[in-house]
Amino acid sequence: MAQVITGEEADGRSYVRRAMVELAKLGLAETNGKDGKHQIWNLTTAGQKALADGNALPPRPKAGTGAKAVRAGFGPHAVAVTDTILAYTDTVLRGRREYLTDWQVEANHAIKETGLSFNTDAVLAVPTKTSEVRLFELDNGTMSQARLAKEVWDYERYAGHRVWEGARGTIGGTYPFWQRHRYTRSTTFPRLHVVLAGKAEHLLDNRLQALTAAVQGITIAVWANTLPSLQRGEPWYEIGVDDPHRRRSRYPEAVGR
Repeated sequence: MAQVITGEEADGRSYVRRAMVELAKLGLAETNGKDGKHQIWNLTTAGQKALADGNALPPRPKAGTGAKAVRAGFGPHAVAVTDTILAYTDTVLRGRREYLTDWQVEANHAIKETGLSFNTDAVLAVPTKTSEVRLFELDNGTMSQARLAKEVWDYERYAGHRVWEGARGTIGGTYPFWQRHRYTRSTTFPRLHVVLAGKAEHLLDNRLQALTAAVQGITIAVWANTLPSLQRGEPWYEIGVDDPHRRRSRYPEAVGR
């Protein structure tokens, strides 16, 4: 059966394609293979540097989003991430794409001292009074429920990590690692959006319920939805609430002082 593309979907994909073509003209982006009819784009070294110099999102590390990843079978995941971004801008942002000032895929979050390291599928720069970005984790029906829950809990571990202020041996306090070294224009840890795709809707609903139970008590803001529901503009499920005070008690000590 041929895929039916609505006018809004076509406009959204055309918008992204035009934007990437303009970046390519400036030497900031390039195509890196295709998945079906859809081109895969990534930033060039110059594009990563321009992004970093502009104090926006940190440069994207090497990640499995190019032609090699497509040949390895990760193309459907990359397309699902694109569909998620388009659905989010069309429904949550009501098509006002000027609110989306930047985006980045496969953004690495790492804390060297603890060995914690994970990639976020997409980071969208949608500045508000309290947060500069929104984080997106997409499961295209390939992860076990336990692994998906672990990835969500990794965000709390990242948010809870604190480091000392001042030189070693001096009296001082600690501050959240993310607030000083990653999202410096945010006063609250960015909300995590978990999107489920790749299976029949009743199975996605079951996975959403299982995830809700698995992350009960988490101390970061987590919203979850299925991709079909998001594309229809239906509400998100709030399965985690930001609670910095309870998070502080859960991760009280900074490592390496």
